[in-house]
Amino acid sequence: MTVTTDLVSYEDALASYDPVMGLEVHVELGTKTKMFCGCSTELGAEPNSQTCPTCLGMPGALPAVNAIGVESAIKIGLALHCEIAEWCRFARKNYFYPDMPKNFQTSQYDEPIAFNGYLDVQLEDGEVFRVEIERAHMEEDTGKSLHVGGATGRIHGASHSLLDYNRAGIPLIEIVTKPIEGAGERAPEVAKAYVAELRELIKALGVSEARMEQGQMRCDVNLSLRPHGREKFGTRSETKNVNSLRSVERAARFEIQRHAAVLNSGGTIIQETRHFHEDTGSTTSGRVKEEAEDYRYFPEPDLVPVAPSREWVEELREGLPEQPLARRNRLREEWGITAHDMQSILNAGAIDSIVATIAAGADAASARKWWMGELARTANESGVSLDALAITPEQVARVTALVNEGSLNDKLARQVIEGVLKGEGTPDEVVEKRGLKVVSDEGALTTAVEEAIAGNAAIADKIRGGKVAAVGALVGAVMKATRGQADAARVKELILEKLGVEG
Repeated sequence: MTVTTDLVSYEDALASYDPVMGLEVHVELGTKTKMFCGCSTELGAEPNSQTCPTCLGMPGALPAVNAIGVESAIKIGLALHCEIAEWCRFARKNYFYPDMPKNFQTSQYDEPIAFNGYLDVQLEDGEVFRVEIERAHMEEDTGKSLHVGGATGRIHGASHSLLDYNRAGIPLIEIVTKPIEGAGERAPEVAKAYVAELRELIKALGVSEARMEQGQMRCDVNLSLRPHGREKFGTRSETKNVNSLRSVERAARFEIQRHAAVLNSGGTIIQETRHFHEDTGSTTSGRVKEEAEDYRYFPEPDLVPVAPSREWVEELREGLPEQPLARRNRLREEWGITAHDMQSILNAGAIDSIVATIAAGADAASARKWWMGELARTANESGVSLDALAITPEQVARVTALVNEGSLNDKLARQVIEGVLKGEGTPDEVVEKRGLKVVSDEGALTTAVEEAIAGNAAIADKIRGGKVAAVGALVGAVMKATRGQADAARVKELILEKLGVEG
């Protein structure tokens, strides 16, 4: 079913209204077991095979808090410059969904473990925008519904639904911003940059892989508009479970245009949840949004309060990694590149691969060249991330070493990388199997040069006559004769020597 929504232009929307955003990001923690039971969190298992009486909500089953989940929550809070509660509790958030077996979600309500923080994010042009953090709290994920028989995969039009409770109880951290004001026309860009920076931070902490395409990190985009000059916020909509950086930006932009169209026509914004559609970049209505009181929160009676000691909190603070933004700025200076270059590396997801390649012995320029060139192209063509390629930073460093020592030229190095990616072995094994070493035998090179000169007498005469630039044609002939395995620089030297011309 195609849904048509009236929009105003983005420029016209911003001419009359100020956008206000609130971003709620859910992060699945990378713990081995669930938040309140011992069931495995491993992906890919048979449906409903990783469940127990506790995560299925059976009567009499008692939960127990996952200590690593609490530790991860504290690390995230500290990295977001939050205050860490000395004492906090879990609460029951009551609502009925078929994929929530207990009919309530164990979450935190008015007593989160972390609160009152911020995250600085850098926009494409280098401007830094501070996003204030309201809270980061612990909770559990729901199960998964699979709607069968419809064209869209949603419940509308489906003939029946299947339920998989393997995901029910997986630890989540929900990170909620304070209202984001003052971004103006850059609000969608700020939203994208915030989620991107948060993802980098989560990955740096090692608490989750934060793969948005796998649902390990997802964002709810709350948006409202208020007329210029007004202080009171407008009514918000909440676009749920947006699972890519590009989609976060598109969802915010679409909702700005939709809200403006409704308001300009004299209509009223309904406080509701909405679904984002990747194919069209649009949103459609989900359900009327509940207020907090509709969830009938009350303290979870089966779990004791969480009271992290100050000594433990400080120990975790001391172990935090370098902030991603600070790290990028440091690396940018060390590598001698522009802010635009670093942004490109960040967008490609290549920072960690380049750092690891340098650590394995490569120089920074070569590491960047291979990861941002040949390997980025291969990843794009294959539709995978760089770190999913079947090549390690150590192997890329070895290819770089072979080039630097003269055993390979760039053309041969690309073939070696291709062989490694195809599973033909290590770089040295690929070189051996494919016979890819640079021809370094002076006798063989001299013979190839003499044959090229003899076969291209007219070009040789031009070079002798002073048109040194024509030497490229003879170099090309030698490279063709040696199947690209000659050192082009040495070939040029030999040609000019034979012709008695200075380079």
